Amino acid sequence: MQRRLSDYLIISLKGVAMGAADAVPGVSGGTIAFISGIYEELISTISNINLALFKTLFKNGIKQFWKDLNGNFIVALLTGIVVSFVSFMRLAKYLLEHHPILIWSFFFGLIIASIYFVGKQITKWNLATIVAFVLGTIIAYYISTIPSMENSDNPYFLFVAGAIAICAMILPGISGSFILIILGAYKTLSDAIHDIDIKKIVLFALGAIFGLLSFSHVLKWLFKNYHNITLALLTGFILGSLNKVWPWKETLSWYTNSKGIELPLLQKSVSPLNYNGNNQLAIAIILMILGFLTIFILEKVGSKKQ
Repeated sequence: MQRRLSDYLIISLKGVAMGAADAVPGVSGGTIAFISGIYEELISTISNINLALFKTLFKNGIKQFWKDLNGNFIVALLTGIVVSFVSFMRLAKYLLEHHPILIWSFFFGLIIASIYFVGKQITKWNLATIVAFVLGTIIAYYISTIPSMENSDNPYFLFVAGAIAICAMILPGISGSFILIILGAYKTLSDAIHDIDIKKIVLFALGAIFGLLSFSHVLKWLFKNYHNITLALLTGFILGSLNKVWPWKETLSWYTNSKGIELPLLQKSVSPLNYNGNNQLAIAIILMILGFLTIFILEKVGSKKQ
């Protein structure tokens, strides 16, 4: 498809939104990609990266290779994702430590709207789609209740963590950052980015590339052969993830990071009326509405022909 510079700028902005979402443990950049209308193109583009593509480079030249790669799309999207993820990770860490109710309220509203917009793309509901929806909900809810593992400082573990987390990052509803927390790799990666530890960052990136190229083929096949069932499963993932982003939590156990700061390890959702402390209910509701409206804007932009 023929795109203008303004189209690629919009794609980069969608990448910024994806990167910001993935930086928050509990929110999936895949949800943003889905709502903004680039999800299936993203999966198709990634799955087309194979040996045949590189044969095109030597046989037909770089121009045809770049076209088959959908290179402009990849560069525009990745630029937005990387810049946003690296810069927003510090802000997200601060907000989660000092204003958790506010940041979770915004993303809760965002995900509520996502359920509607992803679910409405299912053209036919039957027993198979209902089962897939329920199964997706149960799986995502279960993942949201898994306690974190001990932090691992082994740099080579970041390769494995990157391969697993990237699969979650491109699945709507399942947060790659939260998977990193469960695996005990979130702090290691966060510190590596903060300290500009090139070895650890490269190992994570290589693992992510390996996982992305492998998993994208599975998703492409599912969309091609079981489109409605796949959509129902993904909608269930988003619904089940709501437990993780519920703003009001009761902390059951804590852990101390390398700087001596105590952080929540295991939490459970509670009613805002039973919350121990200032529930910030009024501003939380406003932020939920803002999150909800953000998805409407993204969906409107995504529905335009790129």
